[in-house]
Amino acid sequence: MYLIEPKRDGKWVYDPGTSMAIQDYVKDHVFLDDDVLFPYMMEPVVQIGKYQNAYEEINQPYMDEHGIKILRRVTGGGAIYLDDRNMSFCFLMNGTNDIYGNYERLYEPAIEALKNLGVDEALLEQKGRNDLVLDGKKISGAAMTVEKGRVYAGYSLLLDPNYEAMVSALNPNMKKIESHGIQSVRSRVGSIRPYLAPEYRDMTVWEFSDYMICQFLGTNDVTEAKRYELTEEDWANIDQLTAEKYHNWDWNYGRFQQFEYTMTERFPVGTMTVGLTVKQGKVAECQITGDFFGKRDVSEVESALIGVRLRKEDLLAALERFDLSEYFGNISIDEFVSFLLSEKVPTT
Repeated sequence: MYLIEPKRDGKWVYDPGTSMAIQDYVKDHVFLDDDVLFPYMMEPVVQIGKYQNAYEEINQPYMDEHGIKILRRVTGGGAIYLDDRNMSFCFLMNGTNDIYGNYERLYEPAIEALKNLGVDEALLEQKGRNDLVLDGKKISGAAMTVEKGRVYAGYSLLLDPNYEAMVSALNPNMKKIESHGIQSVRSRVGSIRPYLAPEYRDMTVWEFSDYMICQFLGTNDVTEAKRYELTEEDWANIDQLTAEKYHNWDWNYGRFQQFEYTMTERFPVGTMTVGLTVKQGKVAECQITGDFFGKRDVSEVESALIGVRLRKEDLLAALERFDLSEYFGNISIDEFVSFLLSEKVPTT
């Protein structure tokens, strides 16, 4: 098995989009004579499944406040919070025999490694569709797909989960949201570290990761790994893929075809309800109702929002020419847009 690390000029790449682009590019364009292992550690990010609606999965205001990015992967499954406290591992395996859909087999080397680190085998279980459970708590969720005759699969191992960020970032704020997307199943999560043998309990994330890599590769030391080094041509293509796909708002947010949601809030000017239909991340329909008083027809505001991306800067730009007090009373554009995105707004 080859090891491909997300390193450029000898330095680890933490950007989530670049890390995913490396794997995506190799998956489609690099064909070696053995399987491939990709370890990766990212800046704080919520990684969502290929078929998920971003708005249904994340708490955007919390993510904005804490500098957490969003990244859509090319495999299915649910949303997960990742950061530099835990390492993730992806695999590119030739052929589909006995591995595609077989999550128990996919987890086998990880389970063996954890046992060697002192984790009680009786507490480890591959459970449900794609989870690895330790003492009843989820420590990993896997995903896989098949492309060009190869299985592309991966999972994270939660050594030191950031529970506060995990819970807050994966808690959407919408008052009501309805769609036909695949929703995450939010299970209780656990930490691996307390279950390690005492002599391993103080391992750094890098020491833990090197140990896991050796287990996956069947080597005694990570320096013995068989490596594929990304070329300048590889990096040029990876940079292009990163920009066009993984750093692209339309891929991360706008890919979902259609969904609807409704928000209701009590403002000092009265109660307001807004219903939106969103297609490809843009407002397709908008209806504003409530018991507020205004001098102008709210249909003008509704029309201004049609075709606008459902993100803060675009909504603010679309409404900057309006004096919303003419339509709703004393409410600012910032307050109105925060309401549309279910951020904190003044209430009575």
